[in-house]
Amino acid sequence: MSVGFYLDQSRCTGCRACQVVCKDKNRLEVGTLYREAHSYTVGEFPKVQGFSYTFSCNHCEDPVCLKNCPTGAIYKAADGTVIQDQSKCIGCRMCVMSCPYGQPKYFPEKGVSGKCDGCYGLRQEGSQPACVAGCPNRALDFGDMDELRAKYGSNLDNGSIVVLPSPEETHPNVLIKAKDCAFSQEARELTW
Repeated sequence: MSVGFYLDQSRCTGCRACQVVCKDKNRLEVGTLYREAHSYTVGEFPKVQGFSYTFSCNHCEDPVCLKNCPTGAIYKAADGTVIQDQSKCIGCRMCVMSCPYGQPKYFPEKGVSGKCDGCYGLRQEGSQPACVAGCPNRALDFGDMDELRAKYGSNLDNGSIVVLPSPEETHPNVLIKAKDCAFSQEARELTW
């Protein structure tokens, strides 16, 4: 069994509500995000297209953060969630340096790293992750990967949109209903 996220780019407006509720739920310090939202443009005025991408830990099939953690602080739960036990973390940052997606995050004030756990505790109580529940456009979902494929169709991208690293390294558990422009090499990130 594997769990992961689904993102519908036709619904995501880049509002960052998912980012804010995740930050709040995890009580993260200013500047630290477990979920990030980015917006991109393709083309020039008047023919501009855009897309947004929001991501956190992809709970990969082959997580390099887990492989490179020398203390076993990162492990896979029975459902495939990649979890970190901070009490075993020695702050070496191998997981931070290993992840091609920029997850986990290092907390210098605590001397340990931390990461998205897909709101494992909330899910054990029958709720969705905070980012999924907090999305006003219902662009995000989380669950068993086979169930997500059955629910949203098989014509989904597995993380090969142009702004992401190759999915071949870690086999991320993410399904994306991608906009066509998300595959364009001309994509440029919007900065505010």
